[in-house]
Amino acid sequence: MRIALSFIAAGTLAAAGAASDGGREIPLQVPSGAPLRLYLTRRLPKRAGAPVEAKVLEPVFAFDKEVIPAGSVARGVVSRVQPPGKWQRTRTMLAGDFTPLHEAEVSFLSLTLPDGKQIALRTAETEALNSIYVEPSKKQKPRKQKPQPQTQNGGLLGTAKQTAKDRVAGAVNARTQGVFDVVRGPDKKEKLIDFLWSKLPYHPQYLRKGTRFDAPLEAPLGFGTETVRRADLDELGAQPQPDSVARVRLLTALTSASAKPGDKVEAVMAAPLFAADRKLVLPEGARLEGTVVVARKARSFHRAGRLRFNFQSIEMPAAVAGLKPEAAAQHPAGKALATLNAAEGGGVAPIKVDAEGGVQAQESKSRFLAPAISLMLANRAADNDAGRNHATGGGTGANVSGRTLGGGLGLGMAGAAVAQSSRWVGMAFGYYGLAWSVYSNLVARGGEVEFDRNAMMEIRFETRANDAPRR
Repeated sequence: MRIALSFIAAGTLAAAGAASDGGREIPLQVPSGAPLRLYLTRRLPKRAGAPVEAKVLEPVFAFDKEVIPAGSVARGVVSRVQPPGKWQRTRTMLAGDFTPLHEAEVSFLSLTLPDGKQIALRTAETEALNSIYVEPSKKQKPRKQKPQPQTQNGGLLGTAKQTAKDRVAGAVNARTQGVFDVVRGPDKKEKLIDFLWSKLPYHPQYLRKGTRFDAPLEAPLGFGTETVRRADLDELGAQPQPDSVARVRLLTALTSASAKPGDKVEAVMAAPLFAADRKLVLPEGARLEGTVVVARKARSFHRAGRLRFNFQSIEMPAAVAGLKPEAAAQHPAGKALATLNAAEGGGVAPIKVDAEGGVQAQESKSRFLAPAISLMLANRAADNDAGRNHATGGGTGANVSGRTLGGGLGLGMAGAAVAQSSRWVGMAFGYYGLAWSVYSNLVARGGEVEFDRNAMMEIRFETRANDAPRR
C-alpha cells in the first residue's frame, strides 16, 4: 500500500514539476502517409481477397518514443489485381514468359504489437517492392555491430532504445538468377522452386515469402501523450554534432532521369536523434529541406545516372511549437547542413553512395560474361554439320542439342521446344538471343538513380556554421 502511494505521489510531483517548468503534453502520433515497412511471412497468391500476413521490419517512432516495435504483425487482404504495363508484358514475352501476368495491390487492416495489443488501421493500396527480406536463421550467430549512441532512442526519460537497421536484401530478379545463387543461403528449397517456375512459359503467380512492402497509413495512429519539460529540450533544434548520423524518410521522389540542379528536396526525421548527454536534438517528424546539387541522366553503353543533393535547413514539428520557438537549425545559403550517408534505391539498378554524398547507379561487371556465353550458344545452334552431329541429312534430326540451346537462349523453354521443328529456327533463335544479350548488356542505357517517396536514408551532419574549420 505504501509503495503504491509512493508511486502516486511521485507521479503527482513529476506532473507538478513539469507544469511549473512550463512543460506541456506532446501527442505521440504517427501521421497519415507514414509507411509501415513490412515483409511477408508466407507466400501470397496474386488473387483478390487473399489474406495477407506480414511483420514490421523496422520500428516506428512518434516524437521520441518507439510506438510500433519491429516484429509487430500486420494483417490485411489483396485488395486489387491488375495487369502490368504493356512494355513490361512485352519484355516478359520476349524472354519466353507467356503467363498473363498480374500485379497485386495489398491493404493492411490491423496490427498486433508484441505485447498482444491489437490496433485497427488502414493502409493505402500498395504494390510489392522489388526486394526480398530474409529472416536470419536462429542457428546463425548475430554479427557484432558497432554501437552508435547518437542514434539510440532512449526517450526523454530513457525508456526506449532505437533498434532500426536497414536489412533490405538486394533486388531479386528470378529470371536472371543463376542456379548457384538460388541454392545458397536461407530458404534454399523455396528459392529453387521459384527459379524452376520462372523458367516455364506458364506458371502460377504469387509473391514470395519475405517480399517487402512500404504501406502508407491512410489515417494517423495515436499512442497517447507524454509530458515534456523545457529543461529536457536544451538541445532541441540545435545542429547535431559533426559526423553524427540520423535516419530520415524522403518526402520528394527523385530520379536522375528527370531531376535538375536546384530542385527542392524534402525529408522528415524517421527516428529521434539525441546528443551525447541524452538530450533530445531532433525529434521524429522534424522536416529537412534541401536542393539537388548534381543530376545526370543515364546514357547509352551503360553509362549510369548520377545524383547528389544535400540539406540546408531543419524545421521543428508543430507539436513543440511554443516550447522553444528559436529551435531551428539552418546554414548560410549554399552551405550544406547534412549530406547523404547511405540510402536504399527504388530502381532496378543498385546504387552506391560516395564520401561526398553523391549517388551513382552500379553496373555489374559480370554483365560482360553474358554476351560471351550467348555467342558460344549461338555458334552451337548454328553448327549444323551433319557428320559431327551424327545425322545423315539436313533434316530436323541434326544438332538437337544446339537447337535446344539456341531456342532456350532466344525464348526460354518455349523457344527450346519450338526450335526442334527446324535447324534454321534453332539458329535464328540463337542469334536473336545473342543480339538481345549484346544490346541489353553492352549497348543499352545504364541504370538510373531512383528514390521513391518514403525511401529511407541516412544523412551525415557537417561541421556547425559557427565552428572553426577543421584542419
